[in-house]
Amino acid sequence: MRVLLILILMLFAAPAQAQAPAPADQSPDAQTSIEELVRILENEETRTELIQRLQQSAGTEEPAATGVDPELSLVRQLAQYTKAAAENTAATIKSLGGVFTDIQNGLRNTQEVEVRAFFDLAANLVLVAVALFGSFLVLRLLVLWVEKQIAARVSGRGWLWRLAGAFCAMLADAVSVLLAWGGGYLVALMFIGANTGRMEIGQSLLLNAFLLVELAKVVARLILSPRYEALRLIPVTDQNASYWSFWLSRIISLIGYTFLFVSPLVAANLDRGLAAAVQVVVMATAVTIGVVVVLQNKDDVRNWLTVLAARRHNDGYGQVLLLIGRFWHIVAIVYLIALLIAWFANPGEALPYMLSATVQSLVAGLVGTLVFKFVQRFVDGGLQLPGEIKERLPLLETRLQAFVPAVLQVVRWTIIAGVVLAVLQAWGLFDFVGWIGSDGGQALAGSIFSALLIVLIALGIHVAMSSWIEYRLNPNYGKPPTAREKTLLNLFKNAFTIALVVFGLMLALAQIGVNIAPLLAGAGVIGLAIGFGAQKLVQDIITGIFIQFENVMNEGDVVEAAGKAGVVEKLTIRSVTIRDMSGTVHLIPFSSVDQVSNMVRGFSFYVAEFEVSRQSDIEEVKQAMRDAFARVMESEHKDVILDDLDLQGLIAITPQSMSLRARIKTLAGQQWGAGRLYSELVLRLFDERGIETPMQRVSYVASRSGGQIEGPPMDTAPQGA
Repeated sequence: MRVLLILILMLFAAPAQAQAPAPADQSPDAQTSIEELVRILENEETRTELIQRLQQSAGTEEPAATGVDPELSLVRQLAQYTKAAAENTAATIKSLGGVFTDIQNGLRNTQEVEVRAFFDLAANLVLVAVALFGSFLVLRLLVLWVEKQIAARVSGRGWLWRLAGAFCAMLADAVSVLLAWGGGYLVALMFIGANTGRMEIGQSLLLNAFLLVELAKVVARLILSPRYEALRLIPVTDQNASYWSFWLSRIISLIGYTFLFVSPLVAANLDRGLAAAVQVVVMATAVTIGVVVVLQNKDDVRNWLTVLAARRHNDGYGQVLLLIGRFWHIVAIVYLIALLIAWFANPGEALPYMLSATVQSLVAGLVGTLVFKFVQRFVDGGLQLPGEIKERLPLLETRLQAFVPAVLQVVRWTIIAGVVLAVLQAWGLFDFVGWIGSDGGQALAGSIFSALLIVLIALGIHVAMSSWIEYRLNPNYGKPPTAREKTLLNLFKNAFTIALVVFGLMLALAQIGVNIAPLLAGAGVIGLAIGFGAQKLVQDIITGIFIQFENVMNEGDVVEAAGKAGVVEKLTIRSVTIRDMSGTVHLIPFSSVDQVSNMVRGFSFYVAEFEVSRQSDIEEVKQAMRDAFARVMESEHKDVILDDLDLQGLIAITPQSMSLRARIKTLAGQQWGAGRLYSELVLRLFDERGIETPMQRVSYVASRSGGQIEGPPMDTAPQGA
């Protein structure tokens, strides 16, 4: 205690002596202060209070400059960083030299210690080890049988069953480790330490090392499951699972039992230098094994990643996989060597830091993979809407499924970004948690979140609007839409979509800090330029607006425009799409439309004109035309006919023929079916009743020779008459 007091006084007196000259003689007040300090240090409560006050005082002082002054120039900062790196490298080399010096001293001192006590402890350890590992092997046989039964039950089922089976197998494996560990403690206390009721520290080290190492191996077996594919959590073959399980188990056992059991036991009973030598040899061996394993699997991992990239057609994510496959072994070897050097330099801080960062990186990657697999399986299951909704909105399910690939891409890159940020956070390269907690980070994150929310709301509004229009156009529900409603609703859908995209994009850009005022001004200038330079486009739009206002044609109408006749398939504010009788599609801009002839507006007439011979009886022809109409009224076309036959009668006379006309009034667009049947029936009745159609008559007069007629006169008609 006196020595400690002197050191503390020297520590606190040094700054004061540096500022003021030391007095010639020590005053009585100083001697009293020293005695008071001794009493404080001898009492545990007052000593603890003094330490707390000293820590608080140290915390209030300005910390010493450990980094680089931010006010220094760039050249000075670079010099400071270079100096710090050189000092750290020198310290690392010096630490390596110290490690080898300790190894030599340990080997030399081992010859001077008493080894007999160590071997006395080894006999008891062997008994505990036999009981521990023997019981564990028996329990492992039972666990393998349990895992076989679980694998048989979950084989061929979904991933939830696989996950549940893997968890049950892990639980059985962990229970076997705990039982063997408890059995080892029981043997050490009840049999080996029966006389004293106490167990040796070496036995405790062995038992605790067994517990930690075997539980770590349980986690490795949970992920790989080398024996049963049905319980495997990652998609690898049986051969690869056995390979990786073998080497992971060996490395975990080598490092774990060395650092948790062998090295502490040697340090406690033989020499610390020898214990350090054992640790160095084991770490070098483990790193060498790791490098060999990496080189053995260099090509296999590269080929596997190449196949994954080919499945994705070498897209952006596939290119990342190809890059990883090309250089992964170099990164892995450098990491292993850096891990060994860090352990040599500072095993108390650097090694735990690297191991912790590595574990966090692996956990981040594993969690990201599991989350993406879960989302992908959910998406692959398909989006199924209830039957009533599908009946009312037939296109809604297809429309929602169209968003699935884009959503999956967004989820994939979001997960990748999250994993990268987690890895950077684990290694201290980027303090994402601190940044997101700052004012700037919260402002940027809030802006991005607001922009994404606006985009999602815009997509939701688009889907809702499209679904409402789809429901309104569905003829099975509500009032059947008219052709005018179909046209206007489709035009409204197009215009609303354009406006929604423009406003949504502007609001999203405004949220992330983009000044949209120049964009709006630029849009006005561009619109003005289009107005002057694209006169045809402006004429198309203006003519289309008036055509829509005047309701000249709608989708489904049969019209004639710009010399093209057919059915209107699509109508926009700029053009009309017409499909003619031959199936040809014509896109006609409104600027080229002088007039529009609509053949299905309100009602329609089928005009039938028949030409008969001049010698035919007009009343008989009219009666045939009436009888043909009567037969039409008995057919399936009777529902489309709105009025009686409009028989207009004789309309033209020539020396060889007469023309008669009749009209049939039908629903709009239904005149052609009824008209074709009427014309067919009229021709049949003409044939049945001997009503002749006009034909050219040519008379041949046979020459007479010897009073004999060589040929009779005959009437012929032109070919095709």
